[in-house]
Amino acid sequence: MFDPVIAPSGTLLGLLQRGRGDGTLHALTAPRAEALAALNHCVLRDPRHDWQVENRSLYYARLYLDLHGGLDAIEAHLFDPEDVLDTDESRTGLALAVLGHLASYGRRDALELLRRYAAHGTNWAWALDELALRDDDAGLRALAAPVLARFATDAEGEAELAATVRDAFEPRPWRLWADDPRASIATRVRAAHEAGCFDRWQRQMRPGGPRPGWSVQAVFAWAQQGVERGAALHVPAARCLAAVAGPEDRPEIVRAAEDGPEGARCTALRYLADSNDPDVLELIEGAVATGSTAVVEAAVDAFERMRSLTAVDRARGWARRPDPLGAAAGRVLACRGGARDRDLVLAALREAVRGEGPDAPTLWTLVDGAGRLGITCAAPVLRHVYRETASSHLRGRAARALAATDPSFGTGFAVECLWDCEESTREIAARHAETGDTRVVERLRRLAADPAEEAEVQTAVRSRIGPEETAV
Repeated sequence: MFDPVIAPSGTLLGLLQRGRGDGTLHALTAPRAEALAALNHCVLRDPRHDWQVENRSLYYARLYLDLHGGLDAIEAHLFDPEDVLDTDESRTGLALAVLGHLASYGRRDALELLRRYAAHGTNWAWALDELALRDDDAGLRALAAPVLARFATDAEGEAELAATVRDAFEPRPWRLWADDPRASIATRVRAAHEAGCFDRWQRQMRPGGPRPGWSVQAVFAWAQQGVERGAALHVPAARCLAAVAGPEDRPEIVRAAEDGPEGARCTALRYLADSNDPDVLELIEGAVATGSTAVVEAAVDAFERMRSLTAVDRARGWARRPDPLGAAAGRVLACRGGARDRDLVLAALREAVRGEGPDAPTLWTLVDGAGRLGITCAAPVLRHVYRETASSHLRGRAARALAATDPSFGTGFAVECLWDCEESTREIAARHAETGDTRVVERLRRLAADPAEEAEVQTAVRSRIGPEETAV
């Protein structure tokens, strides 16, 4: 999947793509045709950089309800000829998830569209998972024949069916079909379930990787094999090393950390950092200066895992370095530093935004650190990250940090956060938004009464308003 093109944050499309609460608020006051066009654009061209963890489906479904939006555009997208050519589930996953939420809200047209796509669409398994949570038994039983018809009745087809049943995210349809009154369906599904269970047992029993009795050199060799195959095995190799290495092996491990082959060097650095070896900080510094890209990344990651006071103190000396180790030092101080480290964390935060932009991966830790340390001077930078980032998770972290650093948060961003796409962000807003704004009170009541809302959000809402106020 290609990275999506995100519109500027000041546009309606840009706000909706980011999942910001202001997107919903602007859409409800914009011309309806314009709002629906922007909404359809988002649902049909998934704007998330990480579609597997960022939430958008409930956010978009609620907006379809508020705009009384039809589903013609989604239907055309699902059944476009491209559905056969592009089988990546990310092409249709967001649209199917939106339909699932709409079905939960009682939209019969969404339920029927999911049923039809489960019977005929390429990403049918996703549609079936949505239906497993929302459809009745009769609706699911009607899909047994078209779904099973996708699998040939030869050995290869039955093996594919067994793997599908074994890996099903929602098992309810398959359990229903295993008890189907049609013997041909029930027998086939039961056989697939038994084959899948046997295959899972075989995989669990199959040995792989290091085994007891290996030497330090054998672990290093295994890690190097991973490098040659393009697989990073130094993390599990370091865990294995902890099981097989004794005090007498330390000189060999230190030599590997100094100038060993890439796999051995990464493994040794990780092992020495995890065991808090007295020489590991010098070895990490040397690896950053002389190692390959993979070695530098392993060294930096090993350093960030360290919890000792010595490591934190060293981070203070490294924080202004203009290299990956300096950036890692800023993150270490953000996680484990104290009040004395506020200026260094703030400098790292500003440098990351200036040098890498509002979506830099390093910002996740630095934003959290700004909030944890209560760096009030960071509020302008945090507001910039909040507005501009395309990541709804990072925006949520910025909101949490602003709640701890920005006195205006309760009357500012906290209000729009009540409409945010991420439930954790809505929860923050429910705890901090000032109820003097009538929009806040109305939104809190609606969230409290919405059966699709997460329990944590509703708990936060009820901590702000009494039971008598939750009725809508």
